Amino acid sequence: MEQYIISESSRARDLAPIMMSIHELLGRLPVTARSRDYPGLRIEGGKIIEEAYTGPVLEEVLAENVTLRVRPQGGPYKGIPVVVAPVRNEEGKAIGAIGIVDVTGIFDIAGFMEQNAEIQKQIFGENPYPPSTESPATQR
Repeated sequence: MEQYIISESSRARDLAPIMMSIHELLGRLPVTARSRDYPGLRIEGGKIIEEAYTGPVLEEVLAENVTLRVRPQGGPYKGIPVVVAPVRNEEGKAIGAIGIVDVTGIFDIAGFMEQNAEIQKQIFGENPYPPSTESPATQR
């Protein structure tokens, strides 16, 4: 019987079967993973791209033991929304981390509205929507 044990010392080859499954379940969105003690892997387009992968967000999740939704400042996913969550043992300690590209983060409405307001200010000045001099009744 074959077994795969995920632990703080899992290597990329130990993580590969489950991460390939997650990659396929997510419609082949890029996924990354590593254990606490060893770099892991990066999967894109149905293939393992890197077998000694780590990234600052994976490392931060391991150190902080929290889930993060961020846009990395560097690496292959620089500026792209990602979600990275810890893999915890029975005591709740982070023994690994798994990350995915966050397609929901691409549609950040609040961020879009904030950027739109800044663009409006640049184009039209400080108050792009000055108060109307018409009464509300005549505006209808």
